[in-house]
Amino acid sequence: MPYTFDFDSANRILRCRLSGRVNDEILKDFFQAGSQHAVRIQPVAGVVDLSAVTSFDVSTPAIKALARSAPVLHDPDLRRVVIAPSPGIYGMMRMFEMEGESTRPGLQVVRSERDAWAILAVRHPQFEPLDK
Repeated sequence: MPYTFDFDSANRILRCRLSGRVNDEILKDFFQAGSQHAVRIQPVAGVVDLSAVTSFDVSTPAIKALARSAPVLHDPDLRRVVIAPSPGIYGMMRMFEMEGESTRPGLQVVRSERDAWAILAVRHPQFEPLDK
């Protein structure tokens, strides 16, 4: 599976990790699965970790369409962070951030996990895997 979901119940953070090769279809499926988890567990923040992605073959139209779609965390005021250490992926995620500003006003794209935890004011998150 190119993506996994886990949850820090103390801080109520849903973390979504993608790995390996990611394309338009995988990213769309990932959004749908993440939405289902978010409805079920009601997080107050979300992190998408793209650190383990080896190939990001996602088209610009797909990024723009996803950015304009309903967010995984349905409340637009919830905090969201994307970890994108690779320069190419970082650039695509910045485009996602700008295109989705109206639906995800609190989204921030960072290059490291440390930066993500600083934004969310969390020192030692404790994540447990979510069932599929």
